[in-house]
Amino acid sequence: MSDTVLSLSDVTLSLSGNAGRVDILKGITLDVTRSETLALIGPSGSGKSSLLMIMGGLERANSGQVHALGQDLSAMNEDALARFRRKHMGIVFQSFHLIPTMTALENVATPLELAGDRDAFDRAREELEAVGLGGRVGHYPSQMSGGEQQRVALARAAAPRPDILLADEPTGNLDGVNGAAIMDLLMGLRERHGATLVMVTHSNSLAEQCDRRIRLVDGGLVDLCEAAE
Repeated sequence: MSDTVLSLSDVTLSLSGNAGRVDILKGITLDVTRSETLALIGPSGSGKSSLLMIMGGLERANSGQVHALGQDLSAMNEDALARFRRKHMGIVFQSFHLIPTMTALENVATPLELAGDRDAFDRAREELEAVGLGGRVGHYPSQMSGGEQQRVALARAAAPRPDILLADEPTGNLDGVNGAAIMDLLMGLRERHGATLVMVTHSNSLAEQCDRRIRLVDGGLVDLCEAAE
């Protein structure tokens, strides 16, 4: 089996608006290997989040090829993409996207139930314990701090044991202490599940913890660099 889990070849993305066409991504070619941790860095508006969304099949490229685990994402319809993500990907956003009327346990277990997992609540409880929230399983989002809510979101993303974890500014709404804790948990997923992590971040200190950093400027990939030893 190939060690490449994500492969992008000459990917472009453009959007049309009142001001005309805007080129978001310009010929991105990139491979991400199994169990790698990769940071996407660069100024606001450089295309980092758009690139992450294309990797997850949440955005369609205008041209180029996108493969995940050997599967051509551009050839899949929306239903097939949703099934693929449910089975193979976990996604964490800056905003927590928790369902306010559900407890922490229910927020984590519900996607597993929808996927037909008979042990959904047991696995959800296990993941909440792993992120330090074993005593908060019955609490609602409004009863938890921002750091705790992001831990629930991370547990929800990790519960299906994804091959690929995509994180878009996962610490952006958190203070330094909680942000560092979330980063430790993200890195721990590679140790626990062997997950590949691709993360968008503005934080150089977080990016430096990754195996590799890729910088985008104006939709183009301008350099690739290994994390400092």
